[in-house]
Amino acid sequence: MKNTVENNRLQEHYSNKKHWLHWGPYLSERQWGTVREDYSPGGTAWDSFPHDHARSRVYRWGEDGIAGISDEWQRLCFAVALWNGKDPIIKERLFGLTGSEGNHGEDVKELYYYLDNTPTHSYMKHLYKYPQAEFPYEQLVRENARRGREQPEYELLDTGIFDGDRYWDVFTEYAKADKNDLLIKITVHNRAPEAAELHLLPTLWFRNLWSFGLMNQKPVIRLQSSDGLKPSDDYRSLVLNHEKMGDYFFYFRQPEHLLFTENENNSERLWGQPNSSVFVKDAFHTALTTNNFEFLEGKTEGTKFSPMYRFTVEAGGSAVFQFRLSGQAVKTPFGKNFDKTFDDRKKEADEFYDSITLSNREQITGIRQAGTDNDQQNILRQALAGMLWSKQYYNIDMPRWLDGDPGQLPPPEERKKAVTTTGVPSTTRTSFPCRTNGNTPGTPPGTSLSIVCRWRWRTPNLQKIS
Repeated sequence: MKNTVENNRLQEHYSNKKHWLHWGPYLSERQWGTVREDYSPGGTAWDSFPHDHARSRVYRWGEDGIAGISDEWQRLCFAVALWNGKDPIIKERLFGLTGSEGNHGEDVKELYYYLDNTPTHSYMKHLYKYPQAEFPYEQLVRENARRGREQPEYELLDTGIFDGDRYWDVFTEYAKADKNDLLIKITVHNRAPEAAELHLLPTLWFRNLWSFGLMNQKPVIRLQSSDGLKPSDDYRSLVLNHEKMGDYFFYFRQPEHLLFTENENNSERLWGQPNSSVFVKDAFHTALTTNNFEFLEGKTEGTKFSPMYRFTVEAGGSAVFQFRLSGQAVKTPFGKNFDKTFDDRKKEADEFYDSITLSNREQITGIRQAGTDNDQQNILRQALAGMLWSKQYYNIDMPRWLDGDPGQLPPPEERKKAVTTTGVPSTTRTSFPCRTNGNTPGTPPGTSLSIVCRWRWRTPNLQKIS
């Protein structure tokens, strides 16, 4: 088998020479409605943390987003948020039906695709299709509730929301310049026959661990001064500080608005209790949907940030946005080297999957073939991309989950009597990773579990490891 650059990265990682897997697609696509976030007496996870709470309420055990990434401990996250100017909420996470709402149980109601990924996540590509008309949240819930089990599910395509090609194709790509240097490119295509406007909010945030007694110091995302930038420089930068991660730097093109807030509960909206500050988790949602940015103006630091871009794209046209997240300050974050890194990573991905395809064919037939079956190669490549995009961060500390966190209301005693079962995680359905009595095989009672679902690449096969 041909030795490729991606193979070399894998060897560096698994020989502990370079930690290439510190960053990856570990951000879940749905954290709301999961058992870990359920603090109800009767184990009613869907009702305890519904989709309607997700934009306003702090998660305890993980985070979620669209086409997102995080570090392996999910301390810092990045994901794509969108608003078409018509939806009642900005699109920060996938929508789906709960177990009781779907006529066949829980089901995500979105269109998204895992297009490419390499084992070290040196190159990743994701596609999300976002309607230009108002997203049919209520229609999906109402029609699926009307249908019985013997009827097919009512899907997003069935609503007619994509008729006339009035939607956005949102491609998100990542390329690693180094283990802690991530280049990000978001390309939006207007598939409609007329011009359309879109709001893009690439969002960077820290997972809230400080409210649960898990950090000594609250992290911060801070806008850096523009002093020293050349007149030709059209970008701004942030410095991010975390007690465990140290400093990171985020670079972005000049937006229409710089939005900072805190990853904190909107207690007023959720429970009718006064907020200590207007800077809550759903502040960006409030600003956009009410067209009121005044309360965010002048804030230059927080634990959640987004540069907001509002733009119009002509029929059939596209727009490209570039970002960079790095563990070191970068003198020239964009430019020719930015594009070259993407070109190199894509070429290396092609070489790696060519080698996998040839090796598999030779193993089956015993004959080395000179050509390549492109259809078979693309099927294999996208199947593996789906597996690699599905690598998720799952965290559970059983004593804390049962007894609660310091400074928080204690969970109901009934939860300690609940019976749960082990399950296999997925990107939009996070099953409980261990039994509540601590009797997971090989795990003593009271053990704290922090799991990143990883796949160790053994060319040409995948073998799961814990």
